Amino acid sequence: MARKYDHEYKVQAVKLAKEIGGAKAAKELGIPEGTIHTWLKAVRAGKLDIGKGSHTPASAMSLSEEITMLRKRVKAQDKEIRRLKEENEFLEEASAFFAANRRKSAKTRE
Repeated sequence: MARKYDHEYKVQAVKLAKEIGGAKAAKELGIPEGTIHTWLKAVRAGKLDIGKGSHTPASAMSLSEEITMLRKRVKAQDKEIRRLKEENEFLEEASAFFAANRRKSAKTRE
């Protein structure tokens, strides 16, 4: 008799299989390896929705779209890094300026 698995169990099993591999996941969960592979195939075909972070062939980005998106992200991060470096330089200079003024005012009080 075939065992019935609820949707949430399938989702968690598929996520585990994606992380550690189908054979290891099946062994760890104590279910047939073929069952995991059937669920993985169903996810790829868009027949089993495992939620956020999963893609069906229709919703998945093409490789060129993904590369374009990643390039934009890298460009934005590079811009942010430059801005933060400029801010750090400014803060270092300001800190040195105020430290020098503090030393100068301390000497004049003596």
